[in-house]
Amino acid sequence: MSRPAFSARKYLRSGLKLPFCPGCGCYTVINCFLRAIYELGHDDLSGFVFCSGIGCAAWIPSPYFDADSVHTPHGRAIPVATGIKLARPELSVVVFGGDGDIAGIGCGHLIHAARRNADITVIMVNNMVYGMTGGQVAPTTPLGARTTTTPMGSFERPLDVARVVAACGANYSARWTTAHREELVQAFKRALTGRGFRFVEVVSQCPTNFGRRIGKPDAKAMLDWFKEASVPLEEAERLEAEELRGRIIVGVFADRDEPGLLDRLKEAYGR
Repeated sequence: MSRPAFSARKYLRSGLKLPFCPGCGCYTVINCFLRAIYELGHDDLSGFVFCSGIGCAAWIPSPYFDADSVHTPHGRAIPVATGIKLARPELSVVVFGGDGDIAGIGCGHLIHAARRNADITVIMVNNMVYGMTGGQVAPTTPLGARTTTTPMGSFERPLDVARVVAACGANYSARWTTAHREELVQAFKRALTGRGFRFVEVVSQCPTNFGRRIGKPDAKAMLDWFKEASVPLEEAERLEAEELRGRIIVGVFADRDEPGLLDRLKEAYGR
């Protein structure tokens, strides 16, 4: 008997309305992630636990996924997820968060989880701004971009999070945009089926609190920008720094199968 066609609603709690603004990239992230779940053969989310902190992207799993989830303080989803995985290693533990939550206040946790190769999946929705709290500058805001706290344009270079995570020792690290739907599905599938620390950065549109301030007032304008600005990692490695200014480097920054934290603990303790 064939499986029913994919529907995101199958994995969502009934009667709840998603809280995101019109045109928000979180809708695409939800659809691509749940499609990956479906294509991996999961008919429900009973084998998963989701952790999130504070921010727009943190609302993706909790309370909307029909699954167990933990909503943590700002920036603390990764250590909570690590603890859950150590206590219940048979579960797939997934973190959702924004760039402020994961790469701002939670950056220390991110780096050390990657260094430990902790056996969790982290999905960072990077809308390049603190979207939920009013559009303030974030660690990933492009150089020169206007925000509510940088009306003259940001003077700081953005953090290259996917590259940092790869350099810290994560088994898997990738970056795609919401304009790369099929690539996102495949990245989620790879992250969900690997071991060790797996990280997917999704560059996502926020028309409400970022796009309109940089002259891209709706989702289409931002998605067109993503398509035009994206450059594959293999091509980027052949370009000079000046040629990469304003571009979004997409691709897989790390893909290895080294022992994760759980493997090393089992080896040390014999169980």
